[in-house]
Amino acid sequence: MQLLDQHLYDHLRVEQRRIAPDSISGMKENYSDTLTKTMHVKTGCLLTKTSKVYRAAERIGLIEMMRSESFARFAEVVTGLRLERNPSMQVSCYQPGDYAGPHNDHHPEFPAIRDGYIDFHVMFANGAVAHHYLVYAEEGHFSKIVDINIHGAISIYKLPFWHFTTPLKAKPGREAEARRWLLLGSFVIAR
Repeated sequence: MQLLDQHLYDHLRVEQRRIAPDSISGMKENYSDTLTKTMHVKTGCLLTKTSKVYRAAERIGLIEMMRSESFARFAEVVTGLRLERNPSMQVSCYQPGDYAGPHNDHHPEFPAIRDGYIDFHVMFANGAVAHHYLVYAEEGHFSKIVDINIHGAISIYKLPFWHFTTPLKAKPGREAEARRWLLLGSFVIAR
């Protein structure tokens, strides 16, 4: 976490998508409400070698780790699927109030991933975080919840499915230091 805090944090940018202001007033019929993906989080895509966040990630060995054979092989062993190498990579830092609203991460316009893909998350939360949860759908309801306020954890799963993260809550008086880091590698399933 110290490497991420010291070398990557300042290169991340806030990504936010607000609830549309007319999402209620624009409705013409009750229960016709829709909500696009909303979010607020500091993040950086690790796609462009010339970007500051990519170069910082490269300096601390993050790019090498996430592109390593062992990283991909671990995801293959867990899922039982053969994966293409060279994942799409992103790093995010959640702070108090940061969240990702309900979404499914389905990309039907991209043939390589329209039938699903694998996300590999490496997560770190510091001791100033009180709680942060992942809520996901099972059998058509948001009925499952997982604590993602973990000091070091890995999750690997096949998308798409409906899910969201609750706003991160800091311990009282520790709001300025509360952070949960997410290192994300997305893998195409080999056909």
